[in-house]
Amino acid sequence: MSDDMTDTEELALAPVRARSRPARWWRGCTGSLAAGLVALVVLVLGAGLLCAFLDVPGPGAAPMIAHPVAAVLALLTQRLADRKNGPVAGVAGLVVLAIVATALWTFWWA
Repeated sequence: MSDDMTDTEELALAPVRARSRPARWWRGCTGSLAAGLVALVVLVLGAGLLCAFLDVPGPGAAPMIAHPVAAVLALLTQRLADRKNGPVAGVAGLVVLAIVATALWTFWWA
């Protein structure tokens, strides 16, 4: 490294390994699922607040706690999938898929 280059400039010049088309698709798919879970959190919390305001039965405490927890876990795992390459990113995407599937199965289909 020359004396006039900063660490940031050196990092910018480092070669970036290109991701394959399936890897980009997988990251986009799992990222969309994580974002969809966040949208679902907004809806569930909004419904809970509206029901509390109108004094009618609502979703209850379990979904209002579990949905945000699942969304945070999915977003953190998706962040890992976005920042890593190879099998680590693939497994992180599978974990995102499992989190979303578990949340949907537990609170919406079962």
